[in-house]
Amino acid sequence: MKTNKIYIAILVLTLSCGSISCKKFLDKEPLSTLSPEIYLTDAAQLQAYADDIYPRILPSSSGNSYGIYAQDQGTDNQISTNAPTRFATGLWRVPNSGGEWSFQNIYRLNYFFSLVNPRYGEDLSGAQNTISGNLTDVQHYIGEMYFLRALEYFNRYRELGDFPIITEPLADDPAVLTEASKRSPRNEVARFILSDLDKAITLLAGRDLPTTRINRDVALLLKSRVALFEGTWLKYFRGTAFVPNGDGWPGKAKEYNANYQFPTGSIDGEIDFFLGEAMAAAREVSEKYKSSLAQNPGVLQQATTDPANPYFNMFGSENLSSVPEVLLWRQYALGIMGHDVALAANQGNWGVGVTRGYVQNFLMANGTPAYANGSYADGNGYYMGDKTIHDVRINRDSRLSLFLKEPGQKNILIVSQTGLNINYDEPVPNITTGNAQLGYTTGYTLRKGGNFDTKYHVQNQGYTGIIIYRAVEALLNYMEASYERQGTLDASAREYWQIIRRRAHVSDDIEATVVATEMNREGANDWGAYSAGQLLTDKTLYNIRRERRSEFISEGLRYMDLCRWRAMDQLIANPYIPEGIHLWNTPMQEWYTDLRADGTDNANVSSPSLSEYLRPYQRNASQVAYSGFSWKMAHYLTPIAINQFLLTASNGQTVSDSPIYQNPYWPTAADQPATE
Repeated sequence: MKTNKIYIAILVLTLSCGSISCKKFLDKEPLSTLSPEIYLTDAAQLQAYADDIYPRILPSSSGNSYGIYAQDQGTDNQISTNAPTRFATGLWRVPNSGGEWSFQNIYRLNYFFSLVNPRYGEDLSGAQNTISGNLTDVQHYIGEMYFLRALEYFNRYRELGDFPIITEPLADDPAVLTEASKRSPRNEVARFILSDLDKAITLLAGRDLPTTRINRDVALLLKSRVALFEGTWLKYFRGTAFVPNGDGWPGKAKEYNANYQFPTGSIDGEIDFFLGEAMAAAREVSEKYKSSLAQNPGVLQQATTDPANPYFNMFGSENLSSVPEVLLWRQYALGIMGHDVALAANQGNWGVGVTRGYVQNFLMANGTPAYANGSYADGNGYYMGDKTIHDVRINRDSRLSLFLKEPGQKNILIVSQTGLNINYDEPVPNITTGNAQLGYTTGYTLRKGGNFDTKYHVQNQGYTGIIIYRAVEALLNYMEASYERQGTLDASAREYWQIIRRRAHVSDDIEATVVATEMNREGANDWGAYSAGQLLTDKTLYNIRRERRSEFISEGLRYMDLCRWRAMDQLIANPYIPEGIHLWNTPMQEWYTDLRADGTDNANVSSPSLSEYLRPYQRNASQVAYSGFSWKMAHYLTPIAINQFLLTASNGQTVSDSPIYQNPYWPTAADQPATE
């Protein structure tokens, strides 16, 4: 079969190198006209094809953004200068085109497999291999591609739920493409992802390449993440339109005349299956790395003569190859590709601020919640209160005290580049400026991803490494999956939890934390204290969720976790108002001489009549989310654009003729908000 052109219906794509520079073997002539017989026939060409796919699917940071260490913005962890539309009534609407319903990367991956698998061996044994080069290399690059297809599918199904499973490049035939657009139930998509990861795990077993490339342990970690995601989603959305056979599930009306039959026979069986898969994959990685996590002395380095903190430095070093905890990272190079992560961490995180609720949620070093030690404002002498940023950091979980910036701290210890617009010492947070780059949205900002050397702070030219996967996630995935499945804290889960707590310099007496936890107090700070609109009653489960929140400060897992826990229903009736520092009637108020809190368009802070705490979205009533973050059930999934229905309708005009069904509570008309 020779593929010269790729027709687009549901796919809306072309097989080309796009804006990413292709490797030399693809530079010879456009991929759309290059005969398949002359490429993807040796290991070097397989690597080059994989190299082109990597940046299309894996997360990265580039240009003037805070990038991968600001991905929790728009949650109860962090907020940016503008409220996200998903939390504002009526602003998130069905698009006419675009969106997450995309198959461009999937086509590229399937095209690769359509050529490579027959040459290697369709059963992936390698018995028929005709691809030249080192056999282990051939296996590794094919394994990378299975990992990347799994990740691409995971990215799509997290947003869309039910999704078409397509494993080959499709013929230039509208009927074929329309048939292929039919959505598979979400649990089957998750099973398909796990199947691809199992293939990757087998193929990647031959050797470990540098950790800038995908290796077997990364595939195991992703498998645990996917299985945990689906197992908990099925558990907390059971009976709703968001799972097969649930009340109003659109897949039943469109595809299934009778009840859908789960592969295990029931939704309970599916939940058990996925949680078991998560446990097995996570345990293998955990056992390998539990004794080699980055060390944390618990103290932020503040002089070149001070000992370095390996845990802190892990997030802002140029080369992460020697850090065992980092399973996959992206390398940058001066003058070739850069980012602004260190520069943003040096400033105000470029408008991404940490919420008051997040700060309050961190435990004390003795393992008790802050509220067990006096009021949030004043404390009892062990917890020092929140009237200054200095006080709120004392005697806390070291992950908070390390990463939460405090005025007067040293941001720079090595001046190897001069003339830069950076903060050598941390200033008073600039909460009144309209400059999104320099502003401190909540007053609370992080130094995660920062570096003490000025050479990494040249705008658009930072070149510290960016972590994509860390081994500690496996420990947390096992803890949660095992507890959700078994209802008890087994020996491995307890061991892993204590390892994480000791590194954070928090007491490893887990039971003492559980006993001191008051769920009604936690519910004010943490959306993860809820599932399906109800406060959790299991305090151990809640503290497992808290541990995850504390460990992954600003690493982009928060929204994913909140969705799979169904942790935003409560916002439907009770909108959440994000707050920042304790501004009014505290010493921090004296930092400023230009506070305007009159509620007009010229106001630069919120009024003390609303709260003593800074409310970034309540400066004036015209701001989006002035009344708080609200929610619609539909928002747990992304709407499918209307043109996708029309492309697959028999007459190109009638949405209902399409085999595609819209996600729950989203209309099939463009520019309309969710119905509920």
